[in-house]
Amino acid sequence: MDQNPEQTHASTAKAPVEIIVEAPADITAEGPVDITAEAPVDITAEAPVNLKAEALVGEWNDVDQESLKVIPYHARLSTAMLDITTLQNTGSEDSSQLSETMPDASLEGPFGLGPLVFSSLQRFNNINYFLISFSILSLAQGIIFGLTDVSTGNFEKDFYLSRAEDVILTIAYDLASLLVAILVAHYGCRGNRSKWVAASAFLVGLGSIIFAVPYLKYEIIRPVEESEELCIDEEQRTMPNCEKNVVPFKSEIICLSIIGQFLQGIAGMPMYILGVTYIYDNVSTYMAGIYLGIADAAQILGYGLGCAVGSPNLRPSFNHSSEKVINENFLLWQFNWFVGFLSATLLAWFTFFPFLCFPHSLPGAHKLKLHKEKDSLYFYKKLKNVKYGSRFQDLFHALWCLLRNPLLMCYSICKATESLASIGAAEFLPKYLENQFLLTPSYATLLTGTILVPAGALGNFLGGFIVSKMKMSCKSQMKFILVTSIISLLLFILNVFVKCERVKFAGINEDYEGSGSLGNLTAPCNAHCGCESTMYSSVCGRDETEYFSPCFAGCLASKSLQYEKTFYNCSCIKHGLATEDSETERIDATYGKCNTHCYALPLFFAFFFSSIVFSSAATIPITLIILRTLPPSLHSLGIAVTYTTLRLFGSIPGPLIFRVTANSSCTYWDINKCGIKGRCWIYNKIKMMSILLGLCIFCKLITTLLTLLALLKYNVIRVGSENVKKKKGTKKRK
Repeated sequence: MDQNPEQTHASTAKAPVEIIVEAPADITAEGPVDITAEAPVDITAEAPVNLKAEALVGEWNDVDQESLKVIPYHARLSTAMLDITTLQNTGSEDSSQLSETMPDASLEGPFGLGPLVFSSLQRFNNINYFLISFSILSLAQGIIFGLTDVSTGNFEKDFYLSRAEDVILTIAYDLASLLVAILVAHYGCRGNRSKWVAASAFLVGLGSIIFAVPYLKYEIIRPVEESEELCIDEEQRTMPNCEKNVVPFKSEIICLSIIGQFLQGIAGMPMYILGVTYIYDNVSTYMAGIYLGIADAAQILGYGLGCAVGSPNLRPSFNHSSEKVINENFLLWQFNWFVGFLSATLLAWFTFFPFLCFPHSLPGAHKLKLHKEKDSLYFYKKLKNVKYGSRFQDLFHALWCLLRNPLLMCYSICKATESLASIGAAEFLPKYLENQFLLTPSYATLLTGTILVPAGALGNFLGGFIVSKMKMSCKSQMKFILVTSIISLLLFILNVFVKCERVKFAGINEDYEGSGSLGNLTAPCNAHCGCESTMYSSVCGRDETEYFSPCFAGCLASKSLQYEKTFYNCSCIKHGLATEDSETERIDATYGKCNTHCYALPLFFAFFFSSIVFSSAATIPITLIILRTLPPSLHSLGIAVTYTTLRLFGSIPGPLIFRVTANSSCTYWDINKCGIKGRCWIYNKIKMMSILLGLCIFCKLITTLLTLLALLKYNVIRVGSENVKKKKGTKKRK
């Protein structure tokens, strides 16, 4: 109700009634009041009005039966007059607050699709069912992320992508998110945010179908028959036909993959901006952490599930099989990829209808909003009065105000540094494990997923759960982030001291007993073999030296003894303790890496897993602090600014920087007979350790320093807020 209201009340009168009060009035009715004026009456109280309604109400009890018909209108009039008096006494500030809460209450609605509202479905009209739908959608997109990461790695290996193609496939998702984040927040916060999330569900499913099309239309995964590379005279080898190595449909596959990535990037912003603010606005302050932690954990678990589903489908092999069997299995393998993406599509589209049915605000949302506004910072109150309209001029003004918010900017950069650390770990950890602890590529990838996925999901959930259950204030959450960041930093530092002794590798860090040169796998002892480096299948010689393949060791024959592959007559292996097999033949080498008797891998796993858990525990508290230090009208735009900062300084430049850095530590590249450069097989251990752990330590150090700066700034803002309150209290007493 406004300060000077104008209302028209219907009554039993023949004409509208207007009561004009232009001066202070003291109404002390001594008898029944009858409003039967035939002229309009205007209620425009321009001065304090004192109503003694007790006498008026007392006289109503003596009214006859005919007068009872107008009692409701008497009651309305007296109530309106009393409300005017209350608003005059409390001031304009409270009246504006009341006027703001009325629209919020009117936006609460039932669960239904437009006019179609069924009472039996109202049990779903709460935040718990919204969270279930949101978690299912996050799980579906996480599965798609896992499948696409595995398939993109396969494209890089099989299609020999150029640097430009590799870059655009890597950053397509983040680039699309960057372009639409601010616009989605600007327009989406004004409408029904749940319907925007429904549009995200549709786009997630559509993008997944586009990813699946190449596996239904083209031969992407072609089964090959595995064969070991032994030393054969170069004259007996068949020269490869380089024209057949050019994939005719590579450009179509890359275009479809880029389109799918762009759709996923566009779909992600309504989910993680509007969906997150919708959850926050419909739960209490101290329960928001648990809800947001569950939603984030669902996406991370979905990513792990996608990697687990896609990894077995990468490279099928069929030894001693007919061409007919190979073709049949090839179709089955392609179909498995299609089913993986189709399952994610159905999972995402399953949530489309529920999101369409949720109202603009769930019942009770406006009461939660009023309760959250009580615990506000002085900076918050300055932003509260910012007029944020629908014009672009208003958008730029609001963005400028947000960019001057020190807490928002500190924690936006924290999000970017955390993103850099996670990208670096995902990019480097498999290579680091493979080279530092002498693991096979497949086992190193599996172990990486075992560390990053459960640790990230557990950290996100625990971070939100702890700050919610302990009902931490903003300041306490900042201290929590500071403590977890310091613990994570110390654990990363401890990992530096967990390493194994360097193994001798022929042609890499050891020459061929003085006959070869470092950095060159070819030596006089294997020059006649014509070996290729397109297949990395290391063997360990009896001289305790590792060789890239049996061919580079100069081995002429092989056997399978008790599930172990052994090699014989190796021209490059001349020394060492010789053992004989059951047929009294001397074994020169065995398949696999040499055993360095290093038992540090479990310790490294424990330290790195724990460091990721503590690092991820800060994710949800950072989001909560951003939401709690901004007014509700700027929640969506504040999260959009955070994601924009994350993309600009984290997820877009991160992969590019890390790949260039990783390439600088490569010792041996895969270059086939056609001169095409493939993947890096062997890395420099010391340089790799410096890059991986140095990167993680640097990112956590930046997060710690920024959190400390934000905590100091928070104390300054809090002191200013308390001083303002004291001044207001002093003025009121005066």
